Amino acid sequence: MKFSVLTLFPEQVKRFLGESILGRAEEKGILEIDAVDIRDFSGNHYGKVDDTLFGGGTGMLMQCEPVYQAYLSVCSGDDTKKPHCIFMSPKGAVLTQEKARELSKYEHLVILCGHYEGIDQRVLDEIVDEDISIGDYVLTGGEVAACVVIDCISRMVDGVLPNSEAYEEESHMQGYLEAPQYTKPNIWHDKAVPEVMLSGNHAKIKEWKRLHGLYDTWKRRPDMLEKLDISAEDWQKILQIEREESEKRKQVPPVDE
Repeated sequence: MKFSVLTLFPEQVKRFLGESILGRAEEKGILEIDAVDIRDFSGNHYGKVDDTLFGGGTGMLMQCEPVYQAYLSVCSGDDTKKPHCIFMSPKGAVLTQEKARELSKYEHLVILCGHYEGIDQRVLDEIVDEDISIGDYVLTGGEVAACVVIDCISRMVDGVLPNSEAYEEESHMQGYLEAPQYTKPNIWHDKAVPEVMLSGNHAKIKEWKRLHGLYDTWKRRPDMLEKLDISAEDWQKILQIEREESEKRKQVPPVDE
């Protein structure tokens, strides 16, 4: 899968995405990640790509032509293979796991990063297919958000992770949060790993994870449960977990002051 990031700060993107799992996937040829410097298409000796706003206002706005030429530089010239272009914008729909899954099906994504006061609307109308936000807040530029999007999508590309199980059981993939996880030692600070996790009974472990994932979602992100059809029987089991957790909290000795 190929990602082309159109940015004023290509090194910021390269440094983040060139490390760890994504860096290894790029070395293996599973991912291709290009960071294109929009300043290279400024058409002047100073790399100037912005100007003042028509109608007044503070700050500077990125101009159409440098952005457009940067975009053309990553297109194949074949209209039937036009890459899907995303603009990182606080106006966009907030990124979800389902959207990331949808975007992972594309062969080539172009991600446009704004800066200053943004980008002239005319070029956005010409090249952008959708706006995406990573949250209801504003950043100094789109580079960090673009890296988040690429990281989220890349994990679902075949070969980036060891197998699909490495991401399919994680938070948000099933519509609810992931259950708590444990490793050695079996007992730490007088806290024991749940017995079922040591039982070797995979069916019981799977059910424990499902119910505790639903329980954590109810406690932490109840808004997510509105999209799920949870049976009365499951609700009874979730409430039983709550009673058990409440009893555990009562047994914790007070901290000496």
